[in-house]
Amino acid sequence: VLAGAAFQDNGDSESDSSFPTDELVESQPTTRPRRGGLYHCEFCLYTSPNQHDVARHERTHTGEKPFCCSVCERAFSLSGHLRNHMRTHSGEKPFRCEVCLKAFARNDVLVIHKRVHTGEKPYHCGICEKEFSRKSGLLYHERTHSGERPYKCEACGKTYTESGHLSRHRKKVHE
Repeated sequence: VLAGAAFQDNGDSESDSSFPTDELVESQPTTRPRRGGLYHCEFCLYTSPNQHDVARHERTHTGEKPFCCSVCERAFSLSGHLRNHMRTHSGEKPFRCEVCLKAFARNDVLVIHKRVHTGEKPYHCGICEKEFSRKSGLLYHERTHSGERPYKCEACGKTYTESGHLSRHRKKVHE
């Protein structure tokens, strides 16, 4: 019912009445049994005292994405993800770094950015103890230990640890 509705972001990142909430989507009557004060996921061992939390969690199993972008039709499982996505169309960047004033569309990206200023590196290699500010940096680094090179050039067969390295190779060698 709500999946095809057009939504517009008015800039309120916390609550926006033009976006249906996860609770509205889940408000259709269900006959979910409650055992021991908890609701149970139909697919795994996840439990919660909140029926809406379980219904939201079950989308990870079903792949249901009831929140649709009115601009590009991309679908999302959570209303907050749609709200964040809409900023890619509006250009809104409500989250600003207090140090350098750079603005971001998502708060989680701002949190990662702040590590540039603080030097925080919360991700540590379990083999050599090298530290990284981003989880992706650690994952790329771990490939140096494992030897994994998942990105392969279709033209010459050369392999790379990062997709960007493959892209650079294609442009430099094959274009």
